[in-house]
Amino acid sequence: MKITETGFEGLYIIQPKVFSDSRGYFFESFKLETFLMAGIPFNPVQDNESRSVFGVIRGLHYQLNPFAQAKLIRVVMGKIYDVAVDLRKNSQTFGKWYGVELDSENKTQFFIPKGFAHGFSVLSDIAVIQYKCDNLYQPQYERGISVKDPDLAIDWKLESIEPVISNKDQNQPRVKDAEMNF
Repeated sequence: MKITETGFEGLYIIQPKVFSDSRGYFFESFKLETFLMAGIPFNPVQDNESRSVFGVIRGLHYQLNPFAQAKLIRVVMGKIYDVAVDLRKNSQTFGKWYGVELDSENKTQFFIPKGFAHGFSVLSDIAVIQYKCDNLYQPQYERGISVKDPDLAIDWKLESIEPVISNKDQNQPRVKDAEMNF
């Protein structure tokens, strides 16, 4: 497993070693020992999966402390543009975002530590995403940031199409007005 730093403290791109032959492929999508040896404290307690169609943007979501979540994102089918926004007030990258394309062909994963908002856009006809979380979902601690926040100016890689965004996500505050305690 290759772990690459992004320039954001604790935010990593994970590239598993894929073993392919005429039968198909095999890879380890997560191994606690590997993460711990790389200095990444991550012990997942919940595994989620979502399915979305082309042009959907989901996010930007996070949970407040004490229920903040670190997440390991991977695409089972399709292709997405995955984005993490740093909400840690004492971080050198506070208020900045990082994006990476993830797809089911290259098996690249994205590790997002606690204190980040997370979202993605769907670049293929359909995308199935799995993500491991190190804390349970607690709806009363869930918060969000507008995917259209002009201060962030995220390029969701959807060219000129009108994205499909839920009512909940359309009504999230800008980052400067969002509640955060990281």
